[in-house]
Amino acid sequence: MTLQVEWQPDRKSDLPLHYQILMHIKNKIIRGEWPVGTKIPSQRRLAAEYGVNRSTIVMALDELAADGFLRGNRGGGTVVAHSREEEPDSTPPPDWLSYVSSGIQSSNIPIIQEINQAEFRKDVIRLGTGELAPDLLPYKEMRAVLQALTKESMPLGYEEPKGNAGLRQLISQHVEGYGIDASPSSILIVSGALQALHLLSIGLLHRGSTVLLEKPSYLYSVPIFQSAGMKLAGVPMDREGIRADLIPMIKKQHNGALLYTIPTFHNPTGTVMSRNRREQLLQACIKEGLPLIEDDVYRELWMDAPPPMPLKAADSGGHVLYLGSFSKSVSPGLRIGWIIGPEPVIDRLADIKMQTDYGASSLSQAAAAQWLASGLYQEHIHALRQQLQYRRSIAVSALEKHFGDLAQWEVPAGGFYIWLHLTPTVPLKSLFTAALKEGILLNPGHLYEGEPSGHLRISYAYASLHDLETGIYRLAVLVKQMLRA
Repeated sequence: MTLQVEWQPDRKSDLPLHYQILMHIKNKIIRGEWPVGTKIPSQRRLAAEYGVNRSTIVMALDELAADGFLRGNRGGGTVVAHSREEEPDSTPPPDWLSYVSSGIQSSNIPIIQEINQAEFRKDVIRLGTGELAPDLLPYKEMRAVLQALTKESMPLGYEEPKGNAGLRQLISQHVEGYGIDASPSSILIVSGALQALHLLSIGLLHRGSTVLLEKPSYLYSVPIFQSAGMKLAGVPMDREGIRADLIPMIKKQHNGALLYTIPTFHNPTGTVMSRNRREQLLQACIKEGLPLIEDDVYRELWMDAPPPMPLKAADSGGHVLYLGSFSKSVSPGLRIGWIIGPEPVIDRLADIKMQTDYGASSLSQAAAAQWLASGLYQEHIHALRQQLQYRRSIAVSALEKHFGDLAQWEVPAGGFYIWLHLTPTVPLKSLFTAALKEGILLNPGHLYEGEPSGHLRISYAYASLHDLETGIYRLAVLVKQMLRA
């Protein structure tokens, strides 16, 4: 459990800084926000988060320990000892830490938790973040969309289980543009592709099932399937995508239940699966009776040429479940995605979604429908492709200048990511820590491979152009320093 402070003392106050910090921690404990047994962050981290000297933190913690609120932990560090100023021997509060550790949902691994927290620090250059930069988000267009909604009947109630009927009709028409024939009844609106994966994990598979997927894959970095009792089995990739010829052997070896793939602008490698490989993969899965989940959230973000048609476009027997989303192309805050598949599957997933959140936001669904119906979506995508293409050129130029003798990479044809392979051996966990101290946030490759890796996922979509160039330069300096050491 990693605590977050989200507060700083008032330097204009007459109260000493250490006393303000003491009272802040004490109130957290008394209110039960930091329960007994909670590990307090290190002195160094507290000093950084409170914006004070370490000696100030030591004074505050020493007084709290003297009053019985804190104690040293045998395993190292400091933990909360009591939650009351009086009656330390009274009935203790619930052991919340025991409850937390017993929950069904797996925790993110520590480095993912650290990344999630660091992404909201204003002093950090985010070189790996997989989302659009603030200056790429369509604020003006979104205001126009929301203003248009205020002139109509505002959708403030719940939607039907599969989602807004008008939006599903528009998505049905939208995906026709890349060869998918799907009626609105075979479409489920979800709160982003991540929720789609969660619904699939609990709605279609039994505990102990094995999901086949590319290795590396984004899916290794989120414990969705593992929390539902599933296992992951990696299938190697080459320049054309996942090795379809290995599917029968790996399915038999692991008793695979389904296959998850990102064939277009793969996360994290940026690979685009070739047309021939798509045909081979679909035929291999049909022959093996292996259902496919096609995650296609990056499809619209092509730069050099449109990618091959989705696997779903060639699916005449309902073998493919297709995932799409506006999170990567319009706004992550909209929280609108969709699943296309056989109606019994969509009905099942819709029922589970109603049990969990009673449907995606009605306002967001109405806004998404307005985006598609008004033509704003295509205008925005056209401009976004040009901006991402320019950002990609800046990132590649910086890599050529500073990493030419340190790494290898392929220039992606779209999406957000460059899969950077460091050619000298560098301990990436140490590099991650050193970079974060220098204000650079990285996404190390082992998050996507499940094992030690010599890769970094570099994103050109989020950091400002200045930060992108500066961050890559400073990262190269760090790498060279580590090699010399």
